[in-house]
Amino acid sequence: MKHVFRKGTDLKAPTLLLLHGTGGDENDLLPLASRLYPGASVLSVRGNVLENGMPRFFRRLAEGVFDEEDLIFRTKELNDFLDQAALEYQFDRDHVVAVGYSNGANIAGSLLFHYQDALSGAILYHPMVPRRGIPLPDLSRVPIFISAGKNDPICSPQETEELVRLFEGAQAPVQVHWTSFGHQLTGAEVDASAGWLRKAFDLD
Repeated sequence: MKHVFRKGTDLKAPTLLLLHGTGGDENDLLPLASRLYPGASVLSVRGNVLENGMPRFFRRLAEGVFDEEDLIFRTKELNDFLDQAALEYQFDRDHVVAVGYSNGANIAGSLLFHYQDALSGAILYHPMVPRRGIPLPDLSRVPIFISAGKNDPICSPQETEELVRLFEGAQAPVQVHWTSFGHQLTGAEVDASAGWLRKAFDLD
């Protein structure tokens, strides 16, 4: 998978896995990393799927309708890539926090749904429920930050609340930050998630 890796100065901090939204690439979220925690190592990945020339992490059948078979395949692809990248770049595979926006948040959510040890935490900006009707692994040791728009036209508040219930049903500690700026990712969300990250992983 096309990617950028930057080694951090604080090796006790989690590696931040940056996952862009539809039409983005591996450079899109790099400015967020320094705002979240400048000492962290960063692995920023580009999705392998193209939709009308725009990179994504998995196919969809329509707006809000995921291609479930492709989602499962691409989730395994990303999980396997993380295993390989950890060996190549010598970061702790058991200490990775995903930072995903929109489509990137959805593939991060899918990692959590499918693989118990894929992530040690997650920051999900405007995520949807990746799959329904499957058992989730034990996520009791995986803190999750979710930001969502009360007026998001793509991801309704009801969808967000359903996702929170699913994560909490898997025993994950979840913090939700609400905004009123639609599907847009705002500076206030980034600041709130930065504060959460420092507290959840004792980075202060």
